[in-house]
Parts: sequence; C-alpha cells; structure tokens
Amino acid sequence: MREICFDTETTGLNPETGDRLVEIGAVELINHLPTGRTFHEYINPEREVPEEVVKVHGLTTEFLSDKPKFYEIAEKWLEFIGDDGILVAHNAEFDMKFTNYELKKLGYPTIGWDRVVDTLAIARNEFPGARNNLDALCRRFNIDNSARTLHGALLDAQLLAEVYLQLLGGDEPSIKFVNAAAVHKDDANENKAKIQIKERHFAISMEELEQHRAFLEKKIKNPLWLRDEAEDKND
Repeated sequence: MREICFDTETTGLNPETGDRLVEIGAVELINHLPTGRTFHEYINPEREVPEEVVKVHGLTTEFLSDKPKFYEIAEKWLEFIGDDGILVAHNAEFDMKFTNYELKKLGYPTIGWDRVVDTLAIARNEFPGARNNLDALCRRFNIDNSARTLHGALLDAQLLAEVYLQLLGGDEPSIKFVNAAAVHKDDANENKAKIQIKERHFAISMEELEQHRAFLEKKIKNPLWLRDEAEDKND
C-alpha cells in the first residue's frame, strides 16, 4: 500500500476569500513506513502574507516572492502523489480544501475523499475528549518534535508519518486496522473515523474433536483438557 503523509501552510483559513498555499511537504510511505522519498515546495502566493500568519509558519511575503507559483509545481505534485496513492493529513479537510481549490483553478481534476485519510478523525475516535493536535499526539507517543518551533510543511509531514504509524497500532498496524483507507471523510461537513475490526471465527468439526480426544487419551498422561472437561460435567 502506498500512502503520502502531507501538510500545507497557507496565508489564512479560506481559499474562497483569497487565501493561498505557501508550502507543501509530503513523505511517501509503503505499508505505513517512510521510503525516504519526499516532496517539498515553497509557493509564491501572489499576495501579501499577513503578519499574524507569519508568526505561525515564519514564511514572509519577501521570502516567498521568488518562489514558484502553484501552476509551476502542480504537475510535479500530481506526479508525486500518483493516481492511486492514499493521502494522509491531520485535519485533512483544511489541506484538501486548499489543494483542491488550486487544482480546480488550473483545470485539473480534484482529489476525491475516497483517497484521503484524516488522522485527526482517527485520533478523536481513539482519544475522545483529549487534545489531538500534532504536538499533543507527539507527546502522547513520545515522538521527538523539539525541532518544531514553527509550523513547517515537510517537518510536520515527517512527524505525521510517525504519529500515523502509532495511531495504526505501532509496529503491528494490521492488528488494529484492516486498512488505513477505511478512515476517510464521508461528506464535506463532518469527519468520521470508520475503523473496521473483523472478528475471526474458527469452526471445529466433530471429527476434529474426536481426533483430538483420541490423541489426548493415547499420547498424554492425565491431560488437563480431559480433566477440565470432566469437572465441567460435574458442576
């Protein structure tokens, strides 16, 4: 399974009112583990970056003035995520809102929610009532985020990859989740974590039971299994 943990930085909260992307960072995962492939671009938003936003990510209008515009990196971004890679983001609604806005503006197809995993939705489902921002989850899972003095898309994507693995169960994610893509956004207004946990039942035939009993009686002296069975009958 190929997944892309990604993060964006912007000039504000809403692309519909003129806010734009200023940074995209992404980390490729195969079977939930980083491969070493990354994507990182600063983007000229073609507008001023408000001072209150600069305090969050440190990206000034001057710094971004000579960076490529989104249309110049759009193909590179689409090539990196591919046609079927699952996109993993923390508060995915925000990041998808901006990336899809920019893609739509250029005439590219937008990315559907069937390809998106929202780790915030997973965390809220897993730890209801707790703080579930990226810093809080790093603390919960003992992930070193000391380099995160400001928001940065690539660093945040790298931290998210570590958090994501822990949300999926650590070193054995398959124990906890059937599929990472089972957690996604159902509609534009509400995030829901859909975690599929399948019980496994193993039926034993009468023939197998008789074979097991015969083995115990012939091969094992005073087997506990038969003793327990006798005690159950006497209860």
